Amino acid sequence: MVVGFGQSHCYQHGPDRSDERKRNASRGGRSKGTGELAALKKQARDLAADVLGGEVETGKAAVANQIYNTLIRAIEQERKNLETGELAERLEAMEEVLKGRRSG
Repeated sequence: MVVGFGQSHCYQHGPDRSDERKRNASRGGRSKGTGELAALKKQARDLAADVLGGEVETGKAAVANQIYNTLIRAIEQERKNLETGELAERLEAMEEVLKGRRSG
């Protein structure tokens, strides 16, 4: 990492950014998530087994599967939004460091 002019620590080690780093680390790809995806996968497997076992009509299963796919897309979009926010914060921190170097 880059240490800005007049700073003794980089972004990753600066004590004044500790809380911000903790917030960032709890988001995006590093977070464990809510378990929604695992639950959807289990429901889809159970649905497939029920269809193959003749317990659920194929038409109803197809509609349920479409709903599962919509939920999966929503989860993926939420992940992308969090990741984009994290990247924007990191970029802003780097820009601040560079701005400090230019003015120093």
